[in-house]
Amino acid sequence: MTGQLSGYVRELLVSRIKDVADYPKPGVMFKDITPLLADPEAFGALTGALVELAGRYGATKIVGLEARGFILAAPVAVQAGIGFVPVRKAGKLPGATLAQSYELEYGTAEIEVHAEDLAAGDRVMVIDDVLATGGTAEASLSLIRRAGAEVAGVAVLMELSFLPGRAKLAPALGDAPLDALIVV
Repeated sequence: MTGQLSGYVRELLVSRIKDVADYPKPGVMFKDITPLLADPEAFGALTGALVELAGRYGATKIVGLEARGFILAAPVAVQAGIGFVPVRKAGKLPGATLAQSYELEYGTAEIEVHAEDLAAGDRVMVIDDVLATGGTAEASLSLIRRAGAEVAGVAVLMELSFLPGRAKLAPALGDAPLDALIVV
């Protein structure tokens, strides 16, 4: 499913995402969201759309995935009046954490969350900038459930439809929705 954006908002967001050829390596077309973030109208429209989804999901906490997910998720949490919880790369959080490993194209990675930041009764919305292969998002759903919380839904600014992220994430989502505001 894709997010319900007005034509104007969709065009505004798309127009502020810059294609950068051959970054970070030859053959890759990088989708740079920094022009969108620098435009207060576009960033505000994006935040508003995500706040609307948080309400629709019944979210009581927002998880942002490192690093661009932090930028998108924090203002959503503030505007929605609910807590923000960062999911970080391993070794970046002090104190007791829950960790989850996941597969990368060439190897593995690990993410962590503070063990006390999520609890039974929390309905957690995960926010990230891009859904590509789905590995990080899938690992975050495992962390949320291991903490005793419920996955309310996942929302991303962009879904790269030519990669298998949605299919990989589907089993981990269960009945929770996945919304992509823009599909490329």
